[in-house]
Amino acid sequence: MKGKKTVKYNKSLERYWREIQNTFNPNVVHIHGSEYPHGLAYVNACGPQGVVVSIQGMVSCIARYYTAGIDFTNVKKHLTFRDIIKRDTIRKGQKSFEDRGGWEIKLLQKVNHIIGRTEWDKAHTWAINPGAQYHHCGETLRDSFYSHKWSYDACEPHSIFVSQASYPIKGVHMLFKALPLVLRHYPDTKVYVAGYDPTAAPWWRINGYGKYLKKQIARLGISEHIEFTGTLNEEDMCNRYLKSNIFVCCSAIENSPNSLGEAQLLGMPYVASFVGGVPEITDMNSGALYRFEETEMLAKKICDIFALGSSYKPAPYDTSMYDGTANTQSLLETYRQICLNQQ
Repeated sequence: MKGKKTVKYNKSLERYWREIQNTFNPNVVHIHGSEYPHGLAYVNACGPQGVVVSIQGMVSCIARYYTAGIDFTNVKKHLTFRDIIKRDTIRKGQKSFEDRGGWEIKLLQKVNHIIGRTEWDKAHTWAINPGAQYHHCGETLRDSFYSHKWSYDACEPHSIFVSQASYPIKGVHMLFKALPLVLRHYPDTKVYVAGYDPTAAPWWRINGYGKYLKKQIARLGISEHIEFTGTLNEEDMCNRYLKSNIFVCCSAIENSPNSLGEAQLLGMPYVASFVGGVPEITDMNSGALYRFEETEMLAKKICDIFALGSSYKPAPYDTSMYDGTANTQSLLETYRQICLNQQ
């Protein structure tokens, strides 16, 4: 199943899940992520026994932050030809998150075991299902980020890296808003944004958020300071981190973003918005936090790190939550407890 079919509840999946359950009779069924309703279809068909859901993001929470500080009350202002033809506006995107959030809540209400990694996801899953047992397990990241270390001497001074800008939640528009203040002190600043350029699509293909970013870039006069990298594989992503002076996580909401974890493993300076589970996984000796809406604070934190130059030395940071061996053991222990609870 692909595309929009994955975001709606599909009752026909229940028959397939029953066939699979009867064939394999698993002791543990691990549903990785609560964002899509196929997990709920399994629980509805086969029951919650032996089921554990691990939390990635939580769409039921993310939906409320979807527009990320942008005023979309005047829908026509951001409407594009592509949005009309595909019936896929920014508001529709938010509505999709709200609908998926409803399925997510139903799933979490029915299961007895949840895996998470921050106090943020623990609080939200507790609010939905206080009777479920919560199991902590860290996040194991991509191999490349365990074998390289960032160095100021190898980076491009006054460069900023952002991991994506595909939709408003990631908040790149807030970084763009802060950029003129940074340029006032460091006029050679360059922002590299991973992924395709949503502002470069022709008029019949550009979406509402791409249109918003395009207008914002023109209004602020910052086009020469922004470069979209295109799609990057694991090695290219790692190299882009290493070449950048600062990593910025400017999201309106996050649980524990893998992109920030990758920056931390590399030992590079970072600035992150104080949202969701981010404060719990950060270290003020290695990075800086700011309130998402406070673009002036974002600009100042960036300038403070730029000012350090080669004198920046990352403080020792506890990256144990990214320890693959420890995470494997935690996961196996969770499975063991689930099996014991069934007996």
